[in-house]
Amino acid sequence: MDLKRKIESKEAKIGVLGLGYVGLPLLLEFVDVGFQCTGFDIDEKKVDTLNQKKSYIRHISDEKIKTMLDSGLFEPTTDFSKLSEMDCIIVAVPTPLDKHQQPDLSYIINTSQAISKTLRKNQLVVLESSTWPGTTMEVMKPILEESGLKYSEDFYLAFSPEREDPNNPKYTTKSIPKVVGANDPVSRECAVALYDQVIVQTVPVSTSQAAEATKLLENIFRSVNIALVNEMKMILDRMGINVWEVIEAASTKPFGYMPFYPGPGLGGHCIPIDPFYLTWKAKEFEIPTRFIELAGEINTAMPYWVVEKVIHALNDQCKPIKSSKILLLGLAYKKDVDDMRESPTLKLIQILTAHGAIVDYHDPYIPEMPHVRKYKYEMKSVDLTPENIASYDAVLISTDHSDFDYDMIANHAQLLIDTRNAVKKSGKNIIKA
Repeated sequence: MDLKRKIESKEAKIGVLGLGYVGLPLLLEFVDVGFQCTGFDIDEKKVDTLNQKKSYIRHISDEKIKTMLDSGLFEPTTDFSKLSEMDCIIVAVPTPLDKHQQPDLSYIINTSQAISKTLRKNQLVVLESSTWPGTTMEVMKPILEESGLKYSEDFYLAFSPEREDPNNPKYTTKSIPKVVGANDPVSRECAVALYDQVIVQTVPVSTSQAAEATKLLENIFRSVNIALVNEMKMILDRMGINVWEVIEAASTKPFGYMPFYPGPGLGGHCIPIDPFYLTWKAKEFEIPTRFIELAGEINTAMPYWVVEKVIHALNDQCKPIKSSKILLLGLAYKKDVDDMRESPTLKLIQILTAHGAIVDYHDPYIPEMPHVRKYKYEMKSVDLTPENIASYDAVLISTDHSDFDYDMIANHAQLLIDTRNAVKKSGKNIIKA
């Protein structure tokens, strides 16, 4: 077939919609092997930054962006009319939850409508955004067919879930196997051929629904196990047992056990969100999802539990939480990245300020807090000096960045609440939470 041949010969033009932590790294992989690529985003600031040969993602260097632009193979743009020039269109847009914890597919819908306006014959569209099983065929396909073209006859459609793990030194975009699903053989063959150009291994499955469900299973597995260890943390804390010591000891078993670690709550775009996508869809089939929902309840409650630990620790020092100065260390959702999507630190700030605390944060990778969907804080990272640390009534480690000098922090903090087991020393002023 002509499209598959164009892909395999690297003649195909590739467009990626959504230049965030998933879309931009993937696009750069295609540029790196010689494809002509266009990156689309509605955020003019992102596009302008890229056109200035600068990166806005910490683990992607300015030099990498400059090299890609200088090659003549990469064009960032906000002009969606150029979608008609693409042979393959990859969609990597957000799929958040609304305020009622229901799936918000507005980004997928809006993007599908934009593609539909310029859709032409023999184009391949691939959705990468995490979503409920059926989205590709039940939501995207009808919108794309509003163009007058027919799926599998005139254009091709597939789903391939992203497996990006920002700044993971062991696994990169190209070294993580890629699941690819489509409901007709031509779409599946073309999508597999596309990812075969840049990914170490493609894993074809029979339908887009199977591929969508694969992504949910991967992240629900993690959500459930994190909930288990978070619950263990709360139980063992009441018993006076160190959960981190228990996890380390259990990890010596060479079979039947995989370590997961507790924290102040879930972060990142996938694990806090994906379980709700499946539970929402399961209601259509009258299937209860008690186990998955319980895990979600436990993980969602963790920031509140951490704040309770802060309140009790301050109380032991004869201090109320109201008007206490609290410094949160780490705004990113995990260590050594600048990605704050769904970060539990944002929820911690909300709860602490609701209790009347005066809250600041320090994060070496996020000097100023941007506005996000749920939170509109006007905050800047404060300096992390011994004098500054000592001026706070409590310091709370929310994200265990490698750059932090934990000995210095522990030595100068009046009260240190550690939610990540980052501080290895013990002391009267150190509380594990």
